Amino acid sequence: MWCGIDIGAATAKLVLFENMVVSSTVIPSGFDTVKTAEELMERGVEKAGIHRRDIRGIVATGYGRNMVPMADRTVTEITCHARGAHYLDSQVRTIIDIGGQDSKAISLDASGKVKDFVMNDRCAAGTGRFLEVMARALEVELDELGDLSLRCRENVTISSTCTVFAESEVISYKNQGKKKEDIIAGVHEAIASRVLAMVHQIPIKEKIMVTGGVALNAGMIHALERKVEKEVEIPEDPQVVGALGAALLAKES
Repeated sequence: MWCGIDIGAATAKLVLFENMVVSSTVIPSGFDTVKTAEELMERGVEKAGIHRRDIRGIVATGYGRNMVPMADRTVTEITCHARGAHYLDSQVRTIIDIGGQDSKAISLDASGKVKDFVMNDRCAAGTGRFLEVMARALEVELDELGDLSLRCRENVTISSTCTVFAESEVISYKNQGKKKEDIIAGVHEAIASRVLAMVHQIPIKEKIMVTGGVALNAGMIHALERKVEKEVEIPEDPQVVGALGAALLAKES
């Protein structure tokens, strides 16, 4: 059994892999990364019904990878996402990963190797954090955003790329009596525009796979497909693609 651990800014993910994915676990990252890694491992082995001694190798990735005490080695999230996405679909040539605190675009060759990448980790716009702020301003649960935005009937434009100013725009629209679903669709369009600007810095080639927790938001995916003018592929569990790649690298090494 091999293990991949991805400690992101918002969530921590673990994948256990043999000849297939045996189990996956996702928990909030929390403040104490070491404690989070230990809890993640405990839950992961319990879920899989194995003991820690059954794990032959562990690779850690993500923001907190250097704080995972049980890891045999660490690998960047770019490499791990590429490896995980290629395993899931060898035809994928572009990965768009939208996480809690950053977003990234990765270009792959036919063998799944990274050709180029670009990353936004300096601004919350274009990330899950942007959605969290807007959901709070609109008094909507985060997991309700996708379905609500698909009911949009009026175009509402969020012009600011700054999270603080965009929140002010959202509040202003709310006070004008605009419907929540229309405002939320506008928020998704704003994020999609920001992500597209980033992706255009590398060649966009099909197939395109979207990973990260935001990929679970149907409204966000709808907005993104409109911007890239192409269909995108969503894996069954988009949050754990990086952890899957880490587990595969553990096995290969």
